[in-house]
Amino acid sequence: MKRYLYLVRHAKAEDYAATSRDFDRELTAQGIMSAARMGRFLKEKGLVAHLMVSSQAARAYQTAKVMAEQLDYNVDTIENNPFMYEGGARAYLAAVNALDNAHTHVMLFGHNPDISFFAEYLTNQHVGSMGKGSVAVVEFDAEVTWDMVSQRSGRLLSYESPKSLAQ
Repeated sequence: MKRYLYLVRHAKAEDYAATSRDFDRELTAQGIMSAARMGRFLKEKGLVAHLMVSSQAARAYQTAKVMAEQLDYNVDTIENNPFMYEGGARAYLAAVNALDNAHTHVMLFGHNPDISFFAEYLTNQHVGSMGKGSVAVVEFDAEVTWDMVSQRSGRLLSYESPKSLAQ
């Protein structure tokens, strides 16, 4: 069975100056609305998330929570990964390689530039800087288990951003 990884950059957050720590920055009202819109769009496309894994930073977790609500995913089962905040693309790879193979549709919520670099690393395709609240869908062949995921092992199926949904 093929595997699908949905790489989600957190939605629009407060400016850094508004809080004492970058880690604690929360979503703005616009960010919440964009995340909800993206979640509804993915649900309409038939997305089923078996597992959601998020950076522990407030803005990433809040994006995961808003999208989970739209996708009828149990918010209480979102897994927080302490290494995905400022851990680089290697932290994302480690998170994916540790996934249980029972989950074939996984959403990862994180930050730029790491999540954009990770999308390009997996697919060898130009993604550029992922926009706030955007989703890159990466597909892996059936014989590829999560612990086998590595450079160029996936295909970029689609890239959607809140801006593209507004058009």
